[in-house]
Amino acid sequence: MISIKTKQLFDEYKIGEDVILTYQIQYPHFEGPVYQMALRILNRFYENQANEFQNYIANELYPQAKEQYAYSKENGYPVMAYEAMTTFEPTYSKACIVSLYMDRYEFTGGAHGSTTRSSQTWNLQGGRQIALEELFGCDLDVQSYILNRVRSRIALNPQIYFDNAAQLAEENFHSESFYCTTQGIVVYYQQYDIAPYSSGIRSFLIPYTHCVHSPKTTCFVLHPQDERHP
Repeated sequence: MISIKTKQLFDEYKIGEDVILTYQIQYPHFEGPVYQMALRILNRFYENQANEFQNYIANELYPQAKEQYAYSKENGYPVMAYEAMTTFEPTYSKACIVSLYMDRYEFTGGAHGSTTRSSQTWNLQGGRQIALEELFGCDLDVQSYILNRVRSRIALNPQIYFDNAAQLAEENFHSESFYCTTQGIVVYYQQYDIAPYSSGIRSFLIPYTHCVHSPKTTCFVLHPQDERHP
């Protein structure tokens, strides 16, 4: 019943005829006949994120791009335009739950750009984000449970990870770095956290069990006449 549309901000900066920076910021916009107050909270959250990134581009990346352009021109180097981009991927939308991740990409010269991932899982009945710990029962030590499965997965293909990836997985574990799918909870690590750039952002599926709960278990039953409110 909830539809997710794509909104975007985009532009380019030039010096003369030379493009020195381009950006495209995509972000979600939620619509639906229920959970109206919650959807406004979500839409404001993602719109604010997009505006903050746009301000960062204008106030930080653009001055850097101008300096790099001047240096390249002065020394006879090719002009390489800076790039900035965000994309998002919805991963779960059932009952009162919406989960997604967003990738933020920046290229400021060199061999390649960098991507940073963030994610949110929302309970629309409360207009709030769900914490990872809420999805675990059976008195589990959540971090230990997840890390055991991450280490098992690393051991299957150790060649694509750093030699000390098991240790790094613990040091770089962040409880907010997760999203939900229909199969389970996915935890992820940023580029260079546990593996080289060529291995990308590493993600690990934690399947739902009787102790690992689907996020829709955080929903409660509403009367039909109450569905327009979180």
